[in-house]
Amino acid sequence: MIKIQQKCITNPGCFFRKQSGIFKYSGLILCFSLLAACSEPTIQKLEGAAQGTTYHISYWAKLPADSPVIADDIKNELDAIDKTLSNYRPDSVIELFNSTENTDSQDVGSEIVALVRIAQTVTQATQGCYDLTTKPLFDLWGFRGETPAIPDEAAIQKTLAQIGMEKLEIVDDTHLRKKQADLKVDLSSIAQGYSVGKISKVLEQNGINDYLVEIGGELQTRGHKPDSQPWRIALERPLPGDQHMQKRITMPKDSPMAVMTSGTYNHYFDYQGQRYSHILDARTGRPITHDLVSVTVIHDDPTIADAWDTALLCIGQKDGMQAANAAKIPALFIQQQGSELIESRSDALNTLDKITLE
Repeated sequence: MIKIQQKCITNPGCFFRKQSGIFKYSGLILCFSLLAACSEPTIQKLEGAAQGTTYHISYWAKLPADSPVIADDIKNELDAIDKTLSNYRPDSVIELFNSTENTDSQDVGSEIVALVRIAQTVTQATQGCYDLTTKPLFDLWGFRGETPAIPDEAAIQKTLAQIGMEKLEIVDDTHLRKKQADLKVDLSSIAQGYSVGKISKVLEQNGINDYLVEIGGELQTRGHKPDSQPWRIALERPLPGDQHMQKRITMPKDSPMAVMTSGTYNHYFDYQGQRYSHILDARTGRPITHDLVSVTVIHDDPTIADAWDTALLCIGQKDGMQAANAAKIPALFIQQQGSELIESRSDALNTLDKITLE
């Protein structure tokens, strides 16, 4: 049993933080047993630091694989993603876009435009709760630093005037344009899932078809373990300090599948008896107040899963269930009512026969 480390909260090197007011927390435990040393083939493992968090990769191949080459390819891919999407590198493509304060069309490349397209769809489905432009709100509430604080209403309204997905225009497949010059775009809510997908492709390009890729708790699996047993993932109970298993997912052996989880339970502050979550609603500029504490999305596209789990958590169980059902998103919702955790599943999750959730 290997517990995945939670994503960073205040580490200045962490650029993939959940947007729409949501930092992404894994709530995941990876469950798999390594084969005995005498067994062949064996599971190979790679791990390290990236994107302000950690990554863990497990894979095996029927034919010998060149592990040093695979490790180098993974590092190169992570570096390329960082240079494109990092909000903590002034020379990254997205930060050059943010720092250019005009309303001209800017070339940002096909990757960023593709991510914005997915995000726009999710924004519309959540009536604006999910938003890539809410970085100023994080800064205002202090969730990007060490000292969260409660801003006054005037400051919230002023900051809300700086954000809005409707102020970001897709010009073509490689160009974006700001309709408001000081608009800032943060792809963190979708980029870690995208990264998982990219690293999975690196493995497949090296002939690896049986793997588990995890970055900061976001993961994708394909195939199975060498003993033909499936990969199994455990979801952690979404309560502060509780490291017990809530659910176990048995992953499919015949196709790739991603598991993405967002939760409210690891980053908040208390003030005068009131708890303030880091989950900020882009429509109000304030922390959410509903009882939904965790959403897990299981999908064959890790990028889509990453955006949707964030968005569904933002809008709450009732509206989230409606949105998930309308978009056919397989989602597990967990609400906290007093000391009780209440689970509900979207229609698409109930009919998803590729996995076992128990």
